[in-house]
Amino acid sequence: MFTAAEILDIAIKVENNGEAVYRSAIARVQKPELVCLLKWMADEEAEHARFFSGLKRNLETKRRNPFVEEMSRELFDDMLGNQNFSLKEVDFSAIDNSDAMIDVFIEFEKDSVIFYTVLEPFVEDPVALEHLQKIIDEENHHIRKLQKFIGSKETCGIIDK
Repeated sequence: MFTAAEILDIAIKVENNGEAVYRSAIARVQKPELVCLLKWMADEEAEHARFFSGLKRNLETKRRNPFVEEMSRELFDDMLGNQNFSLKEVDFSAIDNSDAMIDVFIEFEKDSVIFYTVLEPFVEDPVALEHLQKIIDEENHHIRKLQKFIGSKETCGIIDK
């Protein structure tokens, strides 16, 4: 049902929405180490969007029906809008330590993995499934990377490495 290009469009939208939330939250936190984490995470989401955009550019698709593609794009925009999964309920100004902030990031990444996993049964095209698996792998990699930061006193120094 979903093409590889549509899956990548969803992934790009999710990453862009996450980046927007993190950049917006920067103005609402006071502690420099939390600002640093938010900036890093926003940059990571932007990098993911670029990664998925690159996959889409490299995807060899033939335009079968531009009308259907436009309808799909509108459906995704309506479905996702500015949706950020667990991020929409987060009051970043109430977070007062790095570990709590990292926990928020991990929950968002886990929500993204769940969302993409739910899409899997609706993807029949093997190329699209391959791209969806790359997206899930990238999100799981991000979760593992974030988990390494928990308990670190010098999080901002670590994330720049």
